[in-house]
Amino acid sequence: MSIIQKLVKVVNEGDSNGAKEIMHDEFKFLMHTSGKTLSKEDVVKWVGMKDVKLDKERVLFENKEVGFMHAIASFKDGNKEAVMSYYKFKDGKIVHQETGATKLPK
Repeated sequence: MSIIQKLVKVVNEGDSNGAKEIMHDEFKFLMHTSGKTLSKEDVVKWVGMKDVKLDKERVLFENKEVGFMHAIASFKDGNKEAVMSYYKFKDGKIVHQETGATKLPK
């Protein structure tokens, strides 16, 4: 299973321990739509809240250094977004993630 596929599984299951395992200690998550940067601790907490589910995910490219994925993110509050994600890997873990999102109709 690829690193991105493992991440999707962790997110969809709300597995905060799995999130800790797959994210490098230097992990940073840059969200272009809001301009916010989240730490590993922020994202692990968010995953544990089971706030988001990823559907129709497509790994567009992945090697040992980088990966790209497109997915539909559905949030507990009913919002949906089409999300493009870029990942950078270090030591077999995700060290950097950037996303751009387009809101979809409810």
